[in-house]
Amino acid sequence: MALQISATNPEQPAVLLDLPWHTPLDAWPEECLVALPRGISRHVVRFASAGPEVMAVKEISERGAVREFGLLRDLHRLGIPAVDPVAVVTGRQGPDGEPLEPALITRHLKGSLPYRAMFESTMRPSTVKRLMDALAVLLVRLHLAGFAWGDCSLSNVLFRRDAGAYAAYLVDAETGQLQQNLSTGQRDYDIELARVNIAGELMDLEASGALHPSVDPVPFGTAIVKRYEDLWHEVTRESVYPVGKRHYIDRRIRRLNDLGFDVAEMQIKRSPQGDTVTFLPKVVDAGHHQRQLLRLTGLDAEENQARRLLNDLESWMAGEDDYAPGDPLGARPEVLAHRWVRDVFRPTVRAVPLELRGDMDTAQIYHEVLEHRWYLSEAMGYDVGLEATVGDYIVNVLPRTVAAMEPKAAGTTDEAADLSP
Repeated sequence: MALQISATNPEQPAVLLDLPWHTPLDAWPEECLVALPRGISRHVVRFASAGPEVMAVKEISERGAVREFGLLRDLHRLGIPAVDPVAVVTGRQGPDGEPLEPALITRHLKGSLPYRAMFESTMRPSTVKRLMDALAVLLVRLHLAGFAWGDCSLSNVLFRRDAGAYAAYLVDAETGQLQQNLSTGQRDYDIELARVNIAGELMDLEASGALHPSVDPVPFGTAIVKRYEDLWHEVTRESVYPVGKRHYIDRRIRRLNDLGFDVAEMQIKRSPQGDTVTFLPKVVDAGHHQRQLLRLTGLDAEENQARRLLNDLESWMAGEDDYAPGDPLGARPEVLAHRWVRDVFRPTVRAVPLELRGDMDTAQIYHEVLEHRWYLSEAMGYDVGLEATVGDYIVNVLPRTVAAMEPKAAGTTDEAADLSP
C-alpha cells in the first residue's frame, strides 16, 4: 500500500512528505525533531519540524486516527478550544517492507505547556486552582456542545497563559463522542473520571516532589466537581423574575458574558398571572470578548486577554475629544478602536524587542505591560504612563517571564497532551 497523507490543507502534504515516514516514530532522527515538553501517553508522540511549523505526530491505529481527526475537526467547527488537526498518514512501511502504524498529525499550540512541564517549578496552590478553573470551563464548553470526553485528565489538556488566568485546550479526542445533547449520566461520568484522574496525577507529582506541600491531591481532585457544577448551574439555570424587574435579565446575560459565555437565544415566558417572567438562556461557547475585540480592532486574542484589552481601549476612548456615545456626530467606536491600535497598542508592543519576547503573543505582552503599569503607578502614586512602563518592564519583568516560559528538555515520556500542538 502506498503512503497516503490526508490533510485539511492541500498545501500541507508536500511539506509533510519530507518527514521520515519509513521509520518508526520512536526512532526518528534528532535533526527532524523539536525538543518540546511531553507528558504521558499510551501512544508514541513526537514533535517534528515541518517547514516553518511544528507538528505533533502520534502513532495510532488507522481507525483511531481517522476517528480522532474527524472529532477534532468537529470541535473546531463548534469553536471548542482544541488542538488543530492537520493530517492522517496511512500506508507507512519500513525499509524491510514491514507495515508501520499510521499517524495522526496536529499543529503545535504555540505558547502552550502540558501540566507536567508547568509543575517542574513547584506551583503555588493559587496557580493550581487556576489550572483547575480552566479545565472546568473547558469541560462545560464540551458538554454544552454535546461532546462526551470519556478521558478527562490533566494529561489530555494543554494550558496556555490567558492574561492572569489560563486557557485549557483539549489534545486527545480519541475516546470522545459527539452527540446532539448529553444526558446527566454522561456528564456525571466525565466528571467522576476527571476527579479520579486529577487526584491520581497530582499524587504522581507529589511522589516526585513536584507538588507544593500544601496541595492535597484528593481535595484538589474533588474540587473540580464543585467548580464544574457551579459553572454548569450558572450557564444553564432557569430564572424567574418579577415582571417589573426585566433589567435582571440583562444583568444575568452580563454575568454569563463575564464568565466567557455568549447567549445565542433566549426563552422568555410570562406567567399566567402576568406578574413574573421566566428566563432560560441558550448559552454557547466562550468568546464574547474575543469576538468584540476582533470586530473592533482586528486583534485575535484569548478571552481574558481580550477582556483586558477592551477595558484599556474603553478607558483610552473616554479620554478622546471626539468620544461621544450616542451622539451621531461623535466618532464611531470602530474608528476610535483603529486609532487605539495604531497609536497605542502597536507602538507599545513594538517597543518590546522581538528577541526578548520568547513565545509570548502580542496580546499577552500588552496585558503584562498594563499589569506592570498598574503596579508601578500604585507604588509611585501617579500614572507613570506606557512609555516609562515599557522600559521598566523590559529590564525588570520580561527576562523572568520568558525564562519561566522556556521549555525544558523533553525528557519525559510520550504524551497525548502533546499529541497535540
